[in-house]
Amino acid sequence: MKTFNLPDLGEGLADAEIREWHVNIGDIVKVDQPLVCMETAKAVVEVPSPQTGRIKILHGKVGDVIDTGAALVEFENGEESASKDAGSVVGNLEESTERLEEGDILIGAAKKTSVSIKAMPAVRALAKQMNIDLSTVTPSGPQGQITLDDVKKNQKNSAPTETVETLHGVRRAMANVMAQSHKEIVPVTIIEDADLSDLPANSDITAWLVRAMMAGIHAEPSLNAWFNGKTLERKLFKEINIGLAMDTTEGLFVPVLKDVAQVDAKELRDRINAFKKSVSTRVVSPSDLHGATITLSNFGMITGRYATPIIVPPMVAILGCGKIRDAVVAHEGKIEIRKIAPLSLTFDHRAVTGGEATRFLGALIKSLEQKN
Repeated sequence: MKTFNLPDLGEGLADAEIREWHVNIGDIVKVDQPLVCMETAKAVVEVPSPQTGRIKILHGKVGDVIDTGAALVEFENGEESASKDAGSVVGNLEESTERLEEGDILIGAAKKTSVSIKAMPAVRALAKQMNIDLSTVTPSGPQGQITLDDVKKNQKNSAPTETVETLHGVRRAMANVMAQSHKEIVPVTIIEDADLSDLPANSDITAWLVRAMMAGIHAEPSLNAWFNGKTLERKLFKEINIGLAMDTTEGLFVPVLKDVAQVDAKELRDRINAFKKSVSTRVVSPSDLHGATITLSNFGMITGRYATPIIVPPMVAILGCGKIRDAVVAHEGKIEIRKIAPLSLTFDHRAVTGGEATRFLGALIKSLEQKN
């Protein structure tokens, strides 16, 4: 009997959750045939078979979390693929963008036969979160494929139900990171307003905020850093990699705008738009979710004025921008209606002083308010 261990599904991830088995005990599978759909903290991934053979044991049921390197599937003796797998890689593993079709699947010890359902992993994940049976959803996509909009429309047409759900995937990872932040970091939040009245019409606010953060870091480099609380070591970065918090139905994603000092406004917007698309469809590359040196949360795109943004270790700072509003203020000795952006800066007081944080915020606001 040969054991196939769960491989690393992306840049050192510690575990993954079983979302759907595509095989049953006793099935004969071929090399590269999909075995199971796994959800990590970053993506939904199809794991292919490393060999040809008969399934002897499936380790875990739907919803179970399997550690990287732990036993996943055991085969009866059979023909192996040319490239043997010890559980550290998955051949040419790619995040799945293909539709899945449900046939016979094993749930617990019972076999359930279902109709053919065509839906991508992100659609299945949303349906599970919303407690919607995909067999009741009318597909509108090509070749009868169910889309995200189909699932959302189905919720509007169904009666409300009360459900209790266990956090999975991205939401589980987010819960763990927030708990770690609360346990380790000593956060302080300072707030201030920026007057955006002199910005050009139809300005890309996110791009202006990114540029202003670069000005703040130029004034106070200590906020573009990582901090190790155990060794009391602080690592300062010359390259500015800004994590951009993005809200989705699956949870919070923070793709990273790498080396933003070398990017013009158009390329920056193109990157942001590309991230929005890849995050919403759950095909964002794991490498795009690592390496942030400071974070921007533009929560005002939804609503809210001020906040206490949470720092993700090992970073030491996060800037939040609330909803931009018209406000009556005193300006150059006159009462005027001005366009005001409320800003909230949270910093880790173990690594950053109050003076450094306020100088950073002051330089950032000066950059936003300068006439162009």
